[in-house]
Amino acid sequence: IRMPPASMAKMMTTHLAFRLIQQGQLRLDQKFTVKPETWAKWHGPQAGSTMFLSAGEQVSVENLLHGIVTLSGNDACVVLAEGVAGTEHAFTELMNAEAARLGMRDSQFGTSNGWPDEGRTYVTARDLVILARATIEQTPELYKRCYSTRSFTWGRTMGGDAIRQDNRNPILGRIEGADGLKTGHTKEAGYGFTGSAIQNGRRLVAVVAGLDSFNGRIEESVRFMDWGFKA
Repeated sequence: IRMPPASMAKMMTTHLAFRLIQQGQLRLDQKFTVKPETWAKWHGPQAGSTMFLSAGEQVSVENLLHGIVTLSGNDACVVLAEGVAGTEHAFTELMNAEAARLGMRDSQFGTSNGWPDEGRTYVTARDLVILARATIEQTPELYKRCYSTRSFTWGRTMGGDAIRQDNRNPILGRIEGADGLKTGHTKEAGYGFTGSAIQNGRRLVAVVAGLDSFNGRIEESVRFMDWGFKA
């Protein structure tokens, strides 16, 4: 069943960055500048989850990846996409080429962050599993480095306090061996999650989608993973 991925689309943005790093075309310490127009579009309550980047700020690829994976920053995705490919549109073409390479036959990406785009962006649960497995197996060190971070601090409040945000991953700390991956939520998609954990050398990847509450996502994700390891 095709469905909107919401922020689970960010798994592809991250996967692409990991591959480019692995191929030597991108470096973790490379810096991209936040364009004022990108900042203007992707800050404030109307812009969804954010890394709280500032206009004109220079941010390393590694920090942007933490902003995408841990904080689910819509702003971080677009800054990374523009830094890598020049425009977000050019980056989505890379996303679609990679989806084709991986055999994600029922997926299409129209944005780097999964923001609702009138149905142009869609995935299936099966394709999300293919993507998750590819990241875990093809770029294991980067997966380990970025995906199991419990919290990340970036940006400042109006009062000048550092902004710390927790990883929304519902199985981190609740399922033994949990180390990824990504939640998603929009009104049209409901609450979703692609998760992975490893116990006694056995790795499982699970996808839940279309749930109607934040807490429901936690309960279902934990229950599904727990069932998987016991089955």
